Amino acid sequence: MRYIQGVDIWAQAHNGKGKSMFQKLDDLLMRYEDLTAELNNPSVVENQTRFRKLMKEQSDLTPLVDAYKEYKACQQTVQDSLELLDTENDEELREMAKEELNDAKARIEELEHTMKILLLPKDPNDDKNVIVEIRAGAGGDEAALFAAELFRMYTHYVEAKHWKIEVINADETGIGGMKEVEFMVKGQGAYSILKYESGVHRVQRVPETESGGRIHTSTASVAVMPEAEEVDVHIDEKDIRIDVMRASGNGGQCVNTTDSAVRLTHYPTGIVVYSQTEKSQIQNKDKAFAILRAKLYEMECQKAHDAEADARRSQIGTGDRSEKIRTYNFPQGRVTDHRINLTLYKLDKIMDGDIQEIIDACIAADQAAKLAKMNEN
Repeated sequence: MRYIQGVDIWAQAHNGKGKSMFQKLDDLLMRYEDLTAELNNPSVVENQTRFRKLMKEQSDLTPLVDAYKEYKACQQTVQDSLELLDTENDEELREMAKEELNDAKARIEELEHTMKILLLPKDPNDDKNVIVEIRAGAGGDEAALFAAELFRMYTHYVEAKHWKIEVINADETGIGGMKEVEFMVKGQGAYSILKYESGVHRVQRVPETESGGRIHTSTASVAVMPEAEEVDVHIDEKDIRIDVMRASGNGGQCVNTTDSAVRLTHYPTGIVVYSQTEKSQIQNKDKAFAILRAKLYEMECQKAHDAEADARRSQIGTGDRSEKIRTYNFPQGRVTDHRINLTLYKLDKIMDGDIQEIIDACIAADQAAKLAKMNEN
């Protein structure tokens, strides 16, 4: 749920078991009108912190309010058309009224579904940037090559959306693979979209080194974590060990000549974080702490979600083949997402970053499951 000014507008919509969906919508419409009036108050404009909070709340409510206003207009069209059909004898006018009636009824059905989706409780992390970890799993060198290809896939997807990507740490192999890569994605609603990529991805193909032409199966695990601010996670200095060292691999003239790389060890959890992509030790330290905060925040979120979501999976798996969420079958040119039983025969395009169709299908399935659960209550 999204908290604004200490008020959860989505919880407001669900408060009061006796209220119908339309009573809840009326309450939110009144809130929207109050916000509009407040934002026109000169004293509010002078207080920029309050002004931004109110603007954010109004912005969050706008899609729902617009849909509800259109819904009410369609309801009025239905009523007017029915009245016209009861009183009008002119056939041409009656045909026009019937057409308007049918169009309005169809649109009402669409808008009811849209409003139900918009009323679903929001994930408080949806608007955040993300930190993504890709780790090679089962399959040795072939798994590392696949991990590098997944990184390339996400890089192309992020660039197509005009988001920003920053590599934090990369453990590359000598043949173009990656044992592990960590990177940050900055963009509006990045977590709301990329969170569906978390899990174990499986590749089936004939490796270039395979002389017998046999198909091998390898895996790579992907974890998508919301970026955590310092206010979200408190890290006690005594719980941290900071080591500095010389970076390895490609990274400019400072690599291997200065102690610019930073490794953090968090004693209570055993989490170890490494950052070496920046020339400055300070910048690497900032990036390392960003990863650590995200991992600790994700652990806390996981604990909270476990209490209410029985089907929630751990994001980082062991890399074992049995924990797959998606299979990339190269001989068949096929990609299958096992969570939603979606199969697409456009593997080349997907590996080049065209994953929006899969993400949209995951979002739709997630919304459908939430709606079904809401209807049960």
